Amino acid sequence: MSGNADKNWTVLIVDDTMDNLIVAKTVLKFHGATVYTAMNGEEGLKVLQEVTPTVILLDIRMPTMDGWTMFRLVRENPALNHIPIIAVTAYAMLSDREEILAAGFDGYISKPFDISQFIIDIEDVVNRAAQHRN
Repeated sequence: MSGNADKNWTVLIVDDTMDNLIVAKTVLKFHGATVYTAMNGEEGLKVLQEVTPTVILLDIRMPTMDGWTMFRLVRENPALNHIPIIAVTAYAMLSDREEILAAGFDGYISKPFDISQFIIDIEDVVNRAAQHRN
């Protein structure tokens, strides 16, 4: 992929680690995305009342409301259940990845991010979701 290929994405990043939010937001904005952030699932759901993102990057382990709960609530909402959701987690074992994908997440990105692969991974999920809807 070329350097600064503009992505007309709207991305919601839900993560309780400020460093992860900053890195992900910086990379996405560099590629032309509009980025919203939330520190837990509860805040993420509030953002979804105002914004319908192209994709959600969702941390699994967070205080207040974890990623599993937010994921389930988004999937249960007919107005939101079409939005691709990528689990972003430090759980790096193969069994964790399989469990996350089996639960219905559209993708999986492990922390710390591989910056060179980050946008490519998101793009793959966004493109697959668009093809699935067509």
